[in-house]
Formats: sequence, C-alpha cells, structure tokens
Amino acid sequence: MAFDRYVAIHNPLRYSTILTGSRVIKTGVFLSSKNILLILPLPFLLQRLRYCHRNLLSHSYCLHQDVMKLACSDNRVNVIYGLCAALSTMLDLVFITFSYVMILKTVLGIATPREQFKALNTCISHICAVLIFYVPMLSAAMLHRFGRNVSPMIHILMADIFLLVPPLMNPIVYCVKTRQIREKVVEKFCPKRS
Repeated sequence: MAFDRYVAIHNPLRYSTILTGSRVIKTGVFLSSKNILLILPLPFLLQRLRYCHRNLLSHSYCLHQDVMKLACSDNRVNVIYGLCAALSTMLDLVFITFSYVMILKTVLGIATPREQFKALNTCISHICAVLIFYVPMLSAAMLHRFGRNVSPMIHILMADIFLLVPPLMNPIVYCVKTRQIREKVVEKFCPKRS
C-alpha cells in the first residue's frame, strides 16, 4: 500500500500503467505466500521438541517464544527461525518507512501547501493502519524481551492488544477516512427526522 501511495503521488498520470491489475495480483500473491511460508513451519518446529517443564504460558494464546521456553531439548533451530521471521517483519517495516520517506520527499516538492496537504491526506489512513499494527507488535516484543520483572497480567494484556486491536481498528480507520462510508454510518446511527 505504501508503494501504491507513492506511485499515486509521484506519478499520477502513469499510475494505471505502472500498477496494472496483473502486477497488483502478483504482488499480493507473493506477499501472501511469503507470510504463509513464514508462519507454516512454526507448529512443525515446535512439534519436534521434547517438553518437560510446566505447561504455563505467559500469554493467552500460543506464542512461539513461550512454547520454546517449555522445551528441554535443543531448540536452536527454533531460535534461528524465530529470529529470521522477526527480521522479515522488520524488513517489511523498513520498506514501508522508505516508501513514506519517498512520499514525503515528493510531497514537499509540490508547489502549494494546499496541494501538499491534499497529497498527504491520501496517506493518513495507511499510516494509521501501519502504526496500529506495528506499535502493539513492537511493544509486545519489547515487553516479552525486556519485561522480565513485569506483572504477568501486563504480558497478557499487551499480547491481547497486539492480537485484537489491529484487526478491530483497521476497518474503523478506513471508514472514518472514506467520506461515503462515514456518511452512511452517521446516517444509520443518527437518522434525520422528517
């Protein structure tokens, strides 16, 4: 989406020739496949481990790092794979950040402040969606890594926020930004009296 916004702002006249339907489908299939292939091996990597510790997890769902800590067999492969998965996620964030730096550079080259505001306004929903996803994820990861002396309830709360907030807030962010959807929602909740 960040690349889509960049092309729309930087080269609006060539948008439909740069981002053709087939390119969008190929990109979607590639990114979906990457994420599926990244997550798919985790249960199989955990299944091969031998467990001998207590069966108490620090989150309300099965987190790969938690289950690895319960194993008493060698889990180096899991650690390396988990690190690669985390680096892949961070690489996505780097590409998104790079796209927005390029967008900002393009927008600042636009002549009038009104046009700059209009161009930046097209990106607000996506920036909010990215922040809604990455801020809880990074907070939960930092808490898991450095919050050893923090109450277990905080770990559970942060994990649940990471799991629930992004999918719940994403439609709301785009709904508020899209005028037609916003008008329909307001019309449903506040019908005009005749």
